Amino acid sequence: MSAPKLQYKKMSLEELVVLSQQNDLKALEELIKREQKNVFAAFSYLTDKRENISDLTQEALMRVAKNISNLKNPKHFKSWLNTIITNLFYDELRKSSRKPDTVSIETNDCENSDLDILSLIPDNKCKPHEKCLSNELEKIIKESIRRLPEPFRIAIVLRELQGLSYEEIAKATHSSVGTVKSRIARARCKLQEGLKAYI
Repeated sequence: MSAPKLQYKKMSLEELVVLSQQNDLKALEELIKREQKNVFAAFSYLTDKRENISDLTQEALMRVAKNISNLKNPKHFKSWLNTIITNLFYDELRKSSRKPDTVSIETNDCENSDLDILSLIPDNKCKPHEKCLSNELEKIIKESIRRLPEPFRIAIVLRELQGLSYEEIAKATHSSVGTVKSRIARARCKLQEGLKAYI
């Protein structure tokens, strides 16, 4: 017997995943509803083509619904979802016949930058007179992230926006933890340089 509708909203992500794996469609519906904004946000930082963002979001959520039973450990749902996002993004790049930019992962002076990208993303619940400035700043940050080479872009989005650990990002991007740390540090450095005029 299914739990009453209101209970689903109070459930943890892990509980929803477990019920979804047991073919509870209401739990799956709540899970998808809860994650769709995060998935859309991730793609909106990765690509600037609006129609692609919607299509990629829909495809990612469909893959979640179709393959949820294959997830061995419900605790790893976020990591698993972000692997789907990363794979779809790389598939899209391949379809566009665009090679991902090659990047050097050698260290540089900006490696120790402690810039927290999340602290730069404005809170959407701002006061009306701040709304216009916040929207403009968010747009500038998105454009700066989109200008990063693909490996940097994916690493910074998975870390700062999706909250994945270095280990989870390494797994999702088939890279070493050292490479991931280097990419994130260099992405932060590039963003800091690009946003100096605005922040």
